[in-house]
Amino acid sequence: METLFNDFSLEMTGKDAGKLEEARDTIPPGTRINVTFLENEDGRQRLDAVRAVKRFGYVPVPHISARRLRSHDLLEEYLSALAAEDASDNVLVIAGDPTESLGPFDDSLAVIKSGMLQQYGVRHVGVGGYPEGHPAISESALWSALEGKAATLGQLGLPGVVITQFGFDVDPVLKWLEAVRERGIDLPVRIGVPGPAGVRRLVTMAGRLGVGTSTGIAKKYGFSITNLMGTAGPDKFIRALADGLDPERHGEVKLHFYTFGGLKATSEWIAEFRRGG
Repeated sequence: METLFNDFSLEMTGKDAGKLEEARDTIPPGTRINVTFLENEDGRQRLDAVRAVKRFGYVPVPHISARRLRSHDLLEEYLSALAAEDASDNVLVIAGDPTESLGPFDDSLAVIKSGMLQQYGVRHVGVGGYPEGHPAISESALWSALEGKAATLGQLGLPGVVITQFGFDVDPVLKWLEAVRERGIDLPVRIGVPGPAGVRRLVTMAGRLGVGTSTGIAKKYGFSITNLMGTAGPDKFIRALADGLDPERHGEVKLHFYTFGGLKATSEWIAEFRRGG
């Protein structure tokens, strides 16, 4: 169980920069903290968050949302700003939510192939993974994209990692991990886990992402979709994941926590869970 928590990562939005200080006592030094690239954020907010991550002794992993980039210049401007903060070593490149590109990059692979990442000092690239699929993308397209990104990173000599969307059911996660390895993709994988949050919010987020929330899955996870007033943590999910993982079949696996704005609540939950085993 404890090995699964070694080098876990967290996610925060650009608006969470002010919340990082209150959570710092329970976040281990050197923790990787992803900084989102959302529609309702601007470049200043993202950079302020990146600066806060560095200032408190953590490793910033800025997101780059390919379809939100309206020009090559905007990508270059953001990477240049990150490099100026000595924060361009690690990035996560995703396609982003828009169904159609707002600029020249149709997907994350286009950004990776542009050459600009290496030009501005990127040394490690994260890409997305979807164990339970994506509501707007076919399974075959998801596999083709992941295989293409893994192959391209290998050709460019860029180390990478797959960070998955969060889910509630361990079974599809384990099956997906096994399929990843069977396809020859040997990148480390960080399994997305929702931090402790209100049940209503978890169900709402899951619905937007097409993640299963059937009664059976909710029961496995530890909450009731008929009673949305409580809160839920990922206790059962993580225990089941730890029990089911086989390094020979599933490869290198770590955890990535989606905090939903609750950096302190998530980091405190992790610390308490680790103490309790």
